[in-house]
Amino acid sequence: RNLLDMDTFSKSDPVVVLFVQGSGSSEWKEFGRTEVIDNTLNPDFVRKFVLDYYFEEKQNLRFDVGLLAMPSALGGSNLLSISPCPMGTRRRGVPGKRCGTILLLAEELSNCRDIVTMQLCANKLDKKDFFGKSDPFLVFYRSNEDGTFTICHKTEVVKNTLNPVWQPFTIPVRALCNGDYDRTVKIDVYDWDRDGRQHPCAVGPAASLTLPPRTQLNFTVAIDFTASNGMPSQPTSLHYASPYQLSAYALALKAVGEIIQDYDSDKLFPAYRLRAVVPLQAPVPVPQNNNADNPSCAGIEGVLESYLQSLRTVQLYGPTNFAPVINQVAGTAAQVTDGSQYHVLLIITDGVISDMLQTKEAIVTASALPMSIIIVGVGPAEFEAMEELDGDEVRVSSRGRYAERDIVQFVPFRDYVDDSGNQVLSMARLAKDVLAEIPEQLLSYMKTRDIKPRRTDP
Repeated sequence: RNLLDMDTFSKSDPVVVLFVQGSGSSEWKEFGRTEVIDNTLNPDFVRKFVLDYYFEEKQNLRFDVGLLAMPSALGGSNLLSISPCPMGTRRRGVPGKRCGTILLLAEELSNCRDIVTMQLCANKLDKKDFFGKSDPFLVFYRSNEDGTFTICHKTEVVKNTLNPVWQPFTIPVRALCNGDYDRTVKIDVYDWDRDGRQHPCAVGPAASLTLPPRTQLNFTVAIDFTASNGMPSQPTSLHYASPYQLSAYALALKAVGEIIQDYDSDKLFPAYRLRAVVPLQAPVPVPQNNNADNPSCAGIEGVLESYLQSLRTVQLYGPTNFAPVINQVAGTAAQVTDGSQYHVLLIITDGVISDMLQTKEAIVTASALPMSIIIVGVGPAEFEAMEELDGDEVRVSSRGRYAERDIVQFVPFRDYVDDSGNQVLSMARLAKDVLAEIPEQLLSYMKTRDIKPRRTDP
């Protein structure tokens, strides 16, 4: 929308080219490009891009909007705007330049393989041309699951008639309604002009959907500061960071946090300690920034900075209690249960736990709320207690009550350490496995409460 006008005697003829960046690579490769739309600063492109999407991986995309000199190469074009962004985020234009806005809409594709063939005609359309009749064509819009409409097909133009008959065409049902035959398809009739402008000749009916706001993901971190980790200043400590590499705690935090922060709009993350010597009146759990009224840190870098600062200023202590921080996040999650908020708690620990019974009780209670728990184990421990909390084999129970959903995912960090010492590769492997269950856990909460997909504002 509102692209720069690069033509002298008319408007721009834009095209969008999608580039993808491989994991661990700095090279951008062209994935595909849309059709060119003549003489407009507000194009609606019909051609779609189909990509494999992985919640647990960072997949960088770049959208170049250009005015092509030739359809076969972007090199002869005037570049209007570039928008690199990770999948799962939305970015507008280029900072410092008013290039316009790129609107992206993504939806998981169904497995429907049906196709539909149709032929349409119209009668007594409006006369739009001064010296002739009209040059009508049809535009089809699919109804998305969030209530918006997206262009999905254009017919050919039939010249100089008010009673057009368009050629038969075949379209995948997945493109028309994503396999959902109950969705509305809107059809508009436009008059074509040589200058690229189009005037409505007739407009078809469309359903109006009113849905609540989209789901917001909220991320909370809890890091084990108990004495069982060893003194941070000693190389034998799990918190020890050499001048050349981060500690396992910091690597786990960055690996998970840098992926999940793309799904949190405000990038403010509450961070807690489990547990260090603190004043007797300090709250439990203890905020890393020692601010009980506002325990949030700005971005993952803020959490990491707060963690490193805590290592320099606090003394590691015990016991290792998980229940307080789980109950803290559960209390926040219980305030909004309509699906507009979902919470993810990351606990990084050496595996020693002092309140197993209370933790099981907290997990059973939290399983009925919009939240998930990720536990990353660092160090050489066997982690039997953490495996028990995971609940993959046997659902967690407490006092005769079983967890309503499996909301805990545990992984030992040592299983993802690259043998060559490549920390970037270790972090990517960890993030991929530890976040893999979050989408299904979120969906399980929505489905058990019959919560429908949410509307997204452009």
